[in-house]
Amino acid sequence: MANFGEGRRRGTGGMLPLLAVSTVAEYYRLPWKPPVTAGLLAANTLVYLRPAFLDPLIPHISEVWFNPNLILKHKDLKRFFLSAFYHLNEPHLVYNMMSLLWKGIKLETSMGSTQFASMVVTLLGMSQGVTLLLAKSLHVFFDYRRAYFHEYSVGFSGVLFALKVVLNAQAEDYSSVYGVLVPTKYAAWAELVLVQMFVPRASFLGHLGGILAGILYMKMKRSYSGSDPVAMVVRGVARAVTWPLRFLSSMVGSRRRRITGRGRVGRGQNGIAGPGIWRCQSCTFDNSGWESVCEMCGSGRSRGNGWSVNQGHAHSSSSSSDLPLDELRRLRVERFS
Repeated sequence: MANFGEGRRRGTGGMLPLLAVSTVAEYYRLPWKPPVTAGLLAANTLVYLRPAFLDPLIPHISEVWFNPNLILKHKDLKRFFLSAFYHLNEPHLVYNMMSLLWKGIKLETSMGSTQFASMVVTLLGMSQGVTLLLAKSLHVFFDYRRAYFHEYSVGFSGVLFALKVVLNAQAEDYSSVYGVLVPTKYAAWAELVLVQMFVPRASFLGHLGGILAGILYMKMKRSYSGSDPVAMVVRGVARAVTWPLRFLSSMVGSRRRRITGRGRVGRGQNGIAGPGIWRCQSCTFDNSGWESVCEMCGSGRSRGNGWSVNQGHAHSSSSSSDLPLDELRRLRVERFS
């Protein structure tokens, strides 16, 4: 999260191709492609690029700067939530998205898309809320006005610091942070200090708010054993959005089963072979439950305990299992001719 005393026009650095190549290469090697991480990458990048077809829908950066004074004064939720998806320039965007690419893939692969999306939404609100609370507290108790209460900041790094805390919460090894070897579970704190040293205009309060939000989130997860309400909402939204696709898929699949529902020829036990499947006692062909006549030999579906009655043929037999081999072959030819 970068901050400035006044709104500033973004610059260009030609680094977006690097982000694109890294993302494609990383996703290409994965057997399962994490969709939520890809969606977050796309959302942040599109907001920065502002393509013509989206430009009228995307608020200008001057309307969404995270400014504690303006948020509290006007109860501006747009600034509170949307400021995380805006970046000042390409280096700012690319650095944050490369970090999101790595953290997002690891977390989403391990916990699933629904839980990951729920966690990101929660950490977004918590990191912004903690930052707002810190700025207000410094203003009220220490009269820190210009330094934090009136600063303007944007960027996804507050959420990224929170994700870093969650990712490394159980780690017992060491990591290198800008060349400094530290315990991995404290890597976020080391990065907080080092980033502020190398990039003085970075939002210290925004990064600190992300770390505290990550710690608070982990404590809440450990103390609460019930179902995640945010995950339930995310799952419900996902089901609502994908319902048309699932409905069409079920219709196509159902029609395909009715039209081309072929079983397999087996030599196992006669009777029911599985849900919606019955096994012909004459030729042991597995038929769809929708069929009343064997698709292989034309024998009727089982009745009683092991007998099958022929239907729709000139001859009648008390037991289709007594059919001679030549007669069975003739019935098969008639069936499929």
